[in-house]
Amino acid sequence: MPALPRRILIAACLSGAAALASSAPLHAQAAEFSCGAASAHGPQLTAASRFGAGKEGRYGFDLVDAPTSFAGGVCSSAKPFFFSVGLPDGNYEVTLKLGGAAPSVTTVRAESRRLMVDRLATAAGATKTETFVVNVRTAAIDGAPPQAATVKLKTREIGALDWDNKLTLEFNGDNPSVRSIAIKPVKDVPTLYLAGDSTVVDQDKEPWAAWGQMLPAFFGPGLAISNQAESGETIRSFQGERRFDKIFSTIRKGDYLAIQFAHNDQKAGAGEVPAHGMYKELVLKYVALARAKGATPILVTSMNRRVFDPQGKIVQTLGDYPAVMREIAAEQKVALIDLNELSKTLFEAMGPEGTLKAFVHFPANSFPGQTTELKDDTHFNAYGGYELARAIVQNIRDQQLPLAPYLRKNIPPFDPAKPDDVAAFKLPVSPMVSLDTPYGR
Repeated sequence: MPALPRRILIAACLSGAAALASSAPLHAQAAEFSCGAASAHGPQLTAASRFGAGKEGRYGFDLVDAPTSFAGGVCSSAKPFFFSVGLPDGNYEVTLKLGGAAPSVTTVRAESRRLMVDRLATAAGATKTETFVVNVRTAAIDGAPPQAATVKLKTREIGALDWDNKLTLEFNGDNPSVRSIAIKPVKDVPTLYLAGDSTVVDQDKEPWAAWGQMLPAFFGPGLAISNQAESGETIRSFQGERRFDKIFSTIRKGDYLAIQFAHNDQKAGAGEVPAHGMYKELVLKYVALARAKGATPILVTSMNRRVFDPQGKIVQTLGDYPAVMREIAAEQKVALIDLNELSKTLFEAMGPEGTLKAFVHFPANSFPGQTTELKDDTHFNAYGGYELARAIVQNIRDQQLPLAPYLRKNIPPFDPAKPDDVAAFKLPVSPMVSLDTPYGR
């Protein structure tokens, strides 16, 4: 993975966000932002269009420099650029017209590095349209008592892109180029909520990644994904910090709730959540609550850690938690994605050396300010998170789960026993990195 630019991006420090949060949202209906001439549907974007600046500051380029070119009605640059719009909680359909005068390969991420458009190539002069749905949320909990009406965010989450009062898009790749950005609120699409830990979360900084933030790229605009997982969580702390309350304040009939916990629940000490005790009780509780809301629960067993025996086989380090999740799924007739088993196949196919390319293993100075070697056998880089997401998507199709009709039609089949060649994996590195946040989780 190439070294990142020397620019330091601190996701929690969003210029002007606090002042803008209390003002009315820019758009109650649809709006289109054009890199060409302004229209009746929205304004023209220029290098001076900056989020948080001036009276037009409810939309604009954000976090880094604006695109370097606006020629021919196209915003393009040799470097990544960001665009933000101040918006309240909800689901928003985003339609992008991508491409420009020169060839380009554009990757689009939303919020905290959620992959929405995966390396879309356009020839010189060509235009391709991509549509997807982005879930925007804040810590406020609808219907909660005023004295406890917010999620208890960790310090690192306060002001982060997944929890602020705006929708942010990252345009990245080889000459990333966009002609227009159309955004409108949507209420008639189901939402897949993700509840889990750091192996699921929208990891906001390179080089970490998780399967939850890769999943949106595989789904079309008929489904929204609200990844509310967070690093360090057990199922008990997820409840105690009111993260489940946040989900259940908006979940509705026809939605989905995927639950994956284990990595932190098993840690010995005061925070341990016994597999056959509180862990099972809380999984059962939230399965029942989802069904009571008319939503469909989906259970996910936790993926394995990078621990091999001398014969190159994965060592099961997660105790009884995967077995308990399978047991609940069978007893309650709940859909199960057995990522524990899928990851065993995937990691053994990669082998002890190959998995070094999927987990966060990097020599010192691979990234700005990273002066020590990274050796993490639990968390993934972009390649590892992407491969896990592909295994999940294929399993959804294989089981013909209710989520399957929402998948994009052109997704090639995937066999976890035959992972993608890491040498051919070219997902561009996001510039989201901060020296103020220690490496590691």
